[in-house]
Amino acid sequence: MQRTSPRSSKNLAGLVVAICWLVVLFDGVDLFIYGAVLPGMLEDPALGLTKAAAGTLGSYATFGMLLGALGSGPLTDRIGRKMMLIVSTTVFSIASGVCAAAPSLGVFGLGRFVAGLGLGGLLPIALTMVAEFAPAGRRNLLIGSLMTAHQAGGILAATLGLWLLDSFGWRSAFWIGVLPLFIAVPLVARFLPESLSFLIARGRADEARRVAADYGVELPAAAVIAEKGTVSLFRNGRWQPTLLFWCASFGGLLLVYGVNTWLPTMMRGEGYDLGSALAFLIVINLGGIAGMLVAGRVADRFGAVPVAAAWFALTAVGVHLLGVHMPLAVTYAVVFLAGVFLFSAQTMVYAAVTSRYDTASRATAVGSAAGIGRFGAVLGPWMGGQLMAAGNQGWGFTVFAASAVFATVFVLLAGLRSTEQPAAVEPALTH
Repeated sequence: MQRTSPRSSKNLAGLVVAICWLVVLFDGVDLFIYGAVLPGMLEDPALGLTKAAAGTLGSYATFGMLLGALGSGPLTDRIGRKMMLIVSTTVFSIASGVCAAAPSLGVFGLGRFVAGLGLGGLLPIALTMVAEFAPAGRRNLLIGSLMTAHQAGGILAATLGLWLLDSFGWRSAFWIGVLPLFIAVPLVARFLPESLSFLIARGRADEARRVAADYGVELPAAAVIAEKGTVSLFRNGRWQPTLLFWCASFGGLLLVYGVNTWLPTMMRGEGYDLGSALAFLIVINLGGIAGMLVAGRVADRFGAVPVAAAWFALTAVGVHLLGVHMPLAVTYAVVFLAGVFLFSAQTMVYAAVTSRYDTASRATAVGSAAGIGRFGAVLGPWMGGQLMAAGNQGWGFTVFAASAVFATVFVLLAGLRSTEQPAAVEPALTH
């Protein structure tokens, strides 16, 4: 058997993470850019966009992401991780161009929906790729590192919004969204290897050997090809962890999207003069970047499930504290810390899913968890809006904190009902 050094496997994992990080960065920019340029769209007389219609348009991308996440898993397990990553990136890039050139709100809404299909399918694939190429003991750290790209995308989207709106108009931001088609897609096609475990599971052993030889790593053990589709997640006693992970993801994304959408407005309702929503977006996403790195390293030592549970519990405390009147500096610190735990808690749910399912069903498992979670992503902002409309913004913090508590319970139960699978690509011992 070929012997390889740990450095070979780490170099391969680094290549995969770097390329996937860039793709997820563009994913994050496209996801957050709508909110960043919305003020300019509302002021465009030619567009005729009202606030009510703006909310509806925003939901189109969310529904597209829901369908994209649910559909990408089974399709990815058939055509491969690499090809599906290319397809997803191409879809949301072209759709961004449609939004930029849209002659009407209807065409713009269609573009956002199609962009959502690509955005929803991309993240589960990138997570699966990183999980399968991660060396033993570093899977969660690399997943956390990958997810910093999403928060960086949010910061970049906010910065682009400030820079482009006054000088070039809102359409220019969506033209920027076409760039992944010419930057990320060629890099993925040229440099990103296909998952070795996927190639072996599909009977493409010769191709897997060539990839392994090119990158100086060992082939993983042959994987058993499981029954395809979501139904495979409910066989062999896996229905319990599947449902529990779905519930945890639902609660986590309800929390993420609810807090992200309504935090500035809710805080102003509590009497704080905290400035623009852009400042909050930057602060909470900076906390998110720090949290991803810390959570990944801690999870590699203690496991993704206990870290996800602990992070959700700490998020509940942090979100509840936001309803307590504090000095401005303390409030910003709490918002930062809330970001540290808020985003990485949900990421650790995905990390737990990648570690609890085998190669043949891993992408389907991650995609389904992300897809079901999107229902929470739709419900969270709606709940916040209903509470705000009723003048009960203070209850919003309680509702979102309760969602974090429920997610804590569900992820713990999911961990008890499942067992961890080994990382797909591991370096051989050199002694």
